Amino acid sequence: QVQLVESGGGLVQPGGSLRLSCAASGTIFSISNMAWYRQAPGKERELVATITRSGTTNYVDSVKGRFTISRDNAKNTVYLQMNSLKPEDTAVYYCTANALTTTLNKYWGQGTQVTVSS
Repeated sequence: QVQLVESGGGLVQPGGSLRLSCAASGTIFSISNMAWYRQAPGKERELVATITRSGTTNYVDSVKGRFTISRDNAKNTVYLQMNSLKPEDTAVYYCTANALTTTLNKYWGQGTQVTVSS
Protein backbone atom coordinates (compact mmCIF):
# COMPACT_ATOMS: atom_id res chain seq x y z
CA GLN A 1 0.00 0.00 0.00
CA VAL A 2 2.84 2.40 0.84
CA GLN A 3 6.16 2.72 -0.95
CA LEU A 4 9.26 4.38 0.53
CA VAL A 5 12.16 5.28 -1.74
CA GLU A 6 15.49 6.52 -0.37
CA SER A 7 17.99 8.54 -2.35
CA GLY A 8 21.15 10.56 -1.79
CA GLY A 9 23.61 7.92 -0.67
CA GLY A 10 27.08 7.57 -2.09
CA LEU A 11 30.80 7.74 -1.42
CA VAL A 12 32.19 10.63 0.59
CA GLN A 13 35.49 11.41 2.29
CA PRO A 14 35.77 11.70 6.08
CA GLY A 15 34.56 15.11 7.17
CA GLY A 16 32.25 15.42 4.19
CA SER A 17 28.48 15.72 4.00
CA LEU A 18 25.53 13.95 2.42
CA ARG A 19 21.79 14.52 2.49
CA LEU A 20 19.48 11.52 2.32
CA SER A 21 15.87 11.80 1.20
CA CYS A 22 12.98 9.38 1.56
CA ALA A 23 9.64 9.93 -0.14
CA ALA A 24 6.50 8.00 0.75
CA SER A 25 3.83 7.34 -1.86
CA GLY A 26 0.51 5.55 -2.04
CA THR A 27 -2.94 6.10 -0.64
CA ILE A 28 -1.91 7.58 2.70
CA PHE A 29 -4.22 9.27 5.14
CA SER A 30 -1.43 10.45 7.40
CA ILE A 31 2.08 9.64 8.60
CA SER A 32 3.02 9.86 12.25
CA ASN A 33 6.63 9.04 13.17
CA MET A 34 9.39 8.74 10.59
CA ALA A 35 12.89 7.48 11.25
CA TRP A 36 16.26 6.56 9.83
CA TYR A 37 18.04 3.30 10.64
CA ARG A 38 21.41 2.03 9.50
CA GLN A 39 23.11 -1.33 9.29
CA ALA A 40 26.82 -1.91 8.77
CA PRO A 41 28.21 -5.28 7.62
CA GLY A 42 28.30 -7.75 10.50
CA LYS A 43 26.46 -5.41 12.85
CA GLU A 44 22.91 -5.16 14.10
CA ARG A 45 20.51 -2.62 12.65
CA GLU A 46 20.68 0.64 14.61
CA LEU A 47 18.11 3.38 15.07
CA VAL A 48 19.79 6.64 14.08
CA ALA A 49 17.14 9.36 14.31
CA THR A 50 13.40 9.80 14.70
CA ILE A 51 11.00 12.65 14.05
CA THR A 52 7.35 13.10 14.95
CA ARG A 53 4.79 14.77 12.72
CA SER A 54 5.10 17.95 14.78
CA GLY A 55 8.89 17.99 14.45
CA THR A 56 10.17 16.53 17.72
CA THR A 57 13.48 14.78 17.06
CA ASN A 58 15.69 12.22 18.75
CA TYR A 59 19.17 10.96 17.86
CA VAL A 60 21.52 8.20 18.82
CA ASP A 61 24.43 9.67 20.81
CA SER A 62 27.02 8.89 18.16
CA VAL A 63 25.45 11.27 15.61
CA LYS A 64 24.29 14.12 17.85
CA GLY A 65 25.60 17.45 16.61
CA ARG A 66 26.45 15.99 13.21
CA PHE A 67 23.16 14.67 11.77
CA THR A 68 19.84 16.48 11.41
CA ILE A 69 16.53 14.79 10.64
CA SER A 70 13.71 16.85 9.13
CA ARG A 71 10.47 16.31 7.22
CA ASP A 72 8.10 17.93 4.79
CA ASN A 73 4.62 16.73 5.65
CA ALA A 74 3.08 18.12 2.46
CA LYS A 75 5.46 15.95 0.43
CA ASN A 76 5.45 12.93 2.79
CA THR A 77 9.22 13.13 2.76
CA VAL A 78 11.86 12.76 5.46
CA TYR A 79 15.48 13.91 5.18
CA LEU A 80 18.72 13.16 6.96
CA GLN A 81 21.45 15.79 6.68
CA MET A 82 24.76 14.17 7.58
CA ASN A 83 27.76 16.39 8.29
CA SER A 84 31.27 15.67 9.56
CA LEU A 85 30.97 12.10 8.37
CA LYS A 86 33.21 9.44 9.85
CA PRO A 87 34.24 6.02 8.51
CA GLU A 88 32.13 4.41 11.22
CA ASP A 89 29.05 6.01 9.64
CA THR A 90 29.45 3.64 6.69
CA ALA A 91 26.28 1.56 6.41
CA VAL A 92 23.11 0.97 4.48
CA TYR A 93 20.62 3.59 5.62
CA TYR A 94 16.90 2.79 5.74
CA CYS A 95 13.95 5.10 6.28
CA THR A 96 10.70 4.11 7.97
CA ALA A 97 7.27 5.64 8.20
CA ASN A 98 4.35 4.84 10.47
CA ALA A 99 1.58 5.40 7.96
CA LEU A 100 -2.19 5.27 8.23
CA THR A 101 -4.04 3.97 5.20
CA THR A 102 -6.98 1.77 6.11
CA THR A 103 -4.78 0.52 8.96
CA LEU A 104 -1.66 1.76 10.75
CA ASN A 105 1.58 0.03 9.76
CA LYS A 106 5.31 0.64 9.78
CA TYR A 107 6.84 0.69 6.30
CA TRP A 108 10.48 0.36 5.29
CA GLY A 109 12.42 1.67 2.33
CA GLN A 110 14.85 -0.41 0.30
CA GLY A 111 17.95 1.24 1.74
CA THR A 112 20.70 3.42 0.34
CA GLN A 113 24.44 2.83 0.74
CA VAL A 114 26.59 5.44 2.48
CA THR A 115 30.33 4.87 2.35
CA VAL A 116 32.77 7.16 4.17
CA SER A 117 36.32 6.50 3.10
CA SER A 118 39.48 8.26 1.99
